[in-house]
Amino acid sequence: METYQPIYDAVRSRISGGNIAEAVTSAIRQAFDISYLTRGVAQEFSIAAIEMQRPCVLFRPRLCLDGNQWCSLYGEDLQSGVAGFGDSPAKAMEEFDRAWLASLTSNAINKA
Repeated sequence: METYQPIYDAVRSRISGGNIAEAVTSAIRQAFDISYLTRGVAQEFSIAAIEMQRPCVLFRPRLCLDGNQWCSLYGEDLQSGVAGFGDSPAKAMEEFDRAWLASLTSNAINKA
């Protein structure tokens, strides 16, 4: 009964005009209209596209445990590479992204 309630309510509200076939057709169109989902799908696609551009996705640093924290490292070692540390792999990757962007900024400033 729960799945038919929106259709029932829409039909009942339109029957007062007298054209029952039109009311039923219109109610069925409204009940099965999924066009509102297109905005949500587009938004999710945009989020996925942004995530795919993160430095940790593009450069795939190594991820390992270092003591009680996770380390994401791109390069040979901590001195010559870029690293991020965190309590979880996700936090380590976030810190890696920050470190990567900071290194790009400092390199640009040093070259100028």
